[in-house]
Amino acid sequence: MSAGRPAPRRVRLADIAEVCGVSSATVSLAMRDSPLVNHKTRARVLTELKRQGYVYNRGAANLRRQTSSTVALLINDLSNPFFAEFAAGVDEALAQAGYVTLLGGTSESPERQQRVLSSLLEHRPAGFILSPAELSDSQALQDLLGEQAHVLVFNRELSRTQWDFLVLDNRRGARLATEHLLQLGHRRIAFVGGHTTSSSCKQRRLGYTEALRAAGVEPDAGWLVECAPTRLDAAASTRLLLPTGAPSPTAAVCYNDAVALGVMNGLAAKDVRVGKDFAVTGFDDIAEAAVAAPALTTIAADPRGLGQRAAELLLGRLEAPQRARQRIVASVTLKVRHSTCPPPPLAA
Repeated sequence: MSAGRPAPRRVRLADIAEVCGVSSATVSLAMRDSPLVNHKTRARVLTELKRQGYVYNRGAANLRRQTSSTVALLINDLSNPFFAEFAAGVDEALAQAGYVTLLGGTSESPERQQRVLSSLLEHRPAGFILSPAELSDSQALQDLLGEQAHVLVFNRELSRTQWDFLVLDNRRGARLATEHLLQLGHRRIAFVGGHTTSSSCKQRRLGYTEALRAAGVEPDAGWLVECAPTRLDAAASTRLLLPTGAPSPTAAVCYNDAVALGVMNGLAAKDVRVGKDFAVTGFDDIAEAAVAAPALTTIAADPRGLGQRAAELLLGRLEAPQRARQRIVASVTLKVRHSTCPPPPLAA
């Protein structure tokens, strides 16, 4: 700015109110889309705000009201389409309630999780929706956020916390997938993907094991293939499903859809036809599952609906901070498509 030139005058709510012929309170309500302001007045106010270049200082408004209009959403794996759909559902529900979503990702790193949360805390969000990274330290998170923070934990349970928790029925879902393969005639069924340090992986493995034992099949340790729950790692692990000199599995229950799609790619590269020579199931029912080739049999979890439900649970906590801790287990269903088939005659 050149010497002697006065700084531009900051536009005030009173300036907007004067031009529009309304009170400053009405302008403030119009900016927050309050139903107390009719649509014609709101449109007039918003037009004048834009014309005068008014910039809303959300942080200052939050301090005045001692509230916040933001919610922090922290996801452990933003590259997974399941979490992209989950985040979209969270954002839709929060927007309808007048909140803005602050999104962060941890890439499964507890250390990055602490750093990202520290940064998000600077915005003073009203609450947090957290899908924890693997090996998260519950105490470290409580020390950072405070035991009384409004937090909804999703997907992986944190021990010794009083925060609300929303989880899929992992055990039942994996059991449904395994029972489906058993009914088709498979007996050598692998479980692929995830790490045993993850609570969701433990629950899904338990459902798989229960279904096999109920059918009189004892799981072989060689059928448990551990890998990162990603398409690339799953494709690289496919070689473990086709060992030389030993009976191979004829089917795989996969930790999630990303793993299932990776397994399908890996098997195709070895000229094994999924849906004809080998059966594969997933878990989540991401959008791509229905259009894969072949279409993926999976456990449907409705990730976008889960995101909306997570937001609603957190908003309920904001309305009633003293209510008892909520622990919600979301139901899942088996969706049969074309990636599953009976075992080949010689392998049954």
